Amino acid sequence: MAGIYIHIPFCKSFCTYCGFYSKLIRNNGATELFVAALVKELESRRMFLPKGSIIKTIYMGGGTPSILSPKQFMSIFTALSQQYDLSSVEEFTIEVNPDDICSKYSEGLLEAFKTCGVNRVSIGIQSFCDEHLNWMNRRHSAAQAEQALHLLRSLFDNISLDLIFGFPLLSHEQWKNNLEKAVASGVQHISAYQLSVDPESVLAQQSKDGHFLECDEDICRTQYEFMQNYLVSKGFDQYEISNFCKKGFHSRHNSSYWTREPYLGLGPGAHSFDGSRLRCWNEPDLANYLERAEPECEMLSDVDIYNEKVMLGLRTSAGIDAELLRGAVVHNLSYDPAKNRYYIAKQDLFISDSIILDYLQ
Repeated sequence: MAGIYIHIPFCKSFCTYCGFYSKLIRNNGATELFVAALVKELESRRMFLPKGSIIKTIYMGGGTPSILSPKQFMSIFTALSQQYDLSSVEEFTIEVNPDDICSKYSEGLLEAFKTCGVNRVSIGIQSFCDEHLNWMNRRHSAAQAEQALHLLRSLFDNISLDLIFGFPLLSHEQWKNNLEKAVASGVQHISAYQLSVDPESVLAQQSKDGHFLECDEDICRTQYEFMQNYLVSKGFDQYEISNFCKKGFHSRHNSSYWTREPYLGLGPGAHSFDGSRLRCWNEPDLANYLERAEPECEMLSDVDIYNEKVMLGLRTSAGIDAELLRGAVVHNLSYDPAKNRYYIAKQDLFISDSIILDYLQ
């Protein structure tokens, strides 16, 4: 099994919390140059994945993939299908923003998605409250969020929705309302992330200037645990720290990261992994990418591999093989004797980072 990740590095505006690499889009010429460079990278790196790899997942993230024109999206897919056998792809995900889906130009883009085999859409809702969306500098309104979800449901039967919790404006009632609306929307997957101050984000500067104070940790924990209980009561399974799904609708692509399957990352800032020891990444710099800068690479040591297996595996409900911790003093993990695996109990997932640190070398 192998996956392909494609990073589209453009946004119409910067969200206050986001630290992912992106550039403000100013004209269509920049996206045209990027698509041409991406096609070239596809051609030059087609031998990266191990011989015999079968492509099972494709994920297009950003940035804002839904900022592309139908023609640009089709160009990328055509190049992809020319370089790889996509006949075994089980999951093709694209990230979208509600305002793009609600625009008068969306019909052609959604048609292009369907034509190319996109069968999973991840939509960045973040909140169903206009006050929150304005504070985050999101471009959509709460009404557009619901409108976009309604439109996507008519076309796709595998939709993931993103929410954010743990920020000062968010009351318990508002968080409850966000979760209720997310569930009522009929989506099959919900990802919910605690707000953190990424060093590359606008919030980092606001925090440095004293204009932003992070939410109290006890409040964040209360919101997280409420979410866990509420979503499970509505038929969702928590299969990873921040991810919940209806049965059979886990993210196959993201799950392959946690099980260390090989994947090829394309676009500025994208990472690749050969499934063994080699990790490579493109510099998060569009200008260098357009000039076809070579990716940087590193070979993982045995300690690196051990730490990755522990860190990635303990994020998930599947946990890790108990043999991995042979000789370690295990004191804060749960054990499944039938599978001989250690995992972090649901009630401890909020403090998973500190638990995982206990087992890293």
